[in-house]
Amino acid sequence: MDGDVKLSQNDGEALEDPSQYRRLIGKLLYLTITRPDLSYSVNRLSQFLANPTVTHLQAAFHVLQYLKGTVGQGLFFSSTSTIELKAFAYSDWVACPDTRKSISGFCVFIGDLLVSWKSKKQQTVSRSSAETCWE
Repeated sequence: MDGDVKLSQNDGEALEDPSQYRRLIGKLLYLTITRPDLSYSVNRLSQFLANPTVTHLQAAFHVLQYLKGTVGQGLFFSSTSTIELKAFAYSDWVACPDTRKSISGFCVFIGDLLVSWKSKKQQTVSRSSAETCWE
């Protein structure tokens, strides 16, 4: 889904049968377990479950078109690998020589699959490694 698309409660006319929309969003929510790239779109679309409109359903159909074109993508959990949660954190104190700001980061794995990560230059200058924190 395009990040510039602004959906609201009042877009379009209400669906005659909102259960179709609700079932579709429920299935897409389940699919986000192995397709994290859908999380943003499905999150936005799930905000309209109470009163879905034709415009919301069309946006959901765009997500389905994206899925059709990206069948081979997603997380693959092998039956032979162990499913264990691993997380690593990193902090480089005074990493930037110009601003003297620290850079922190982390990554999270389920088995051998990277499922989440973040790297951030801190907004303030730390005078010691004990002051470095996530803001």
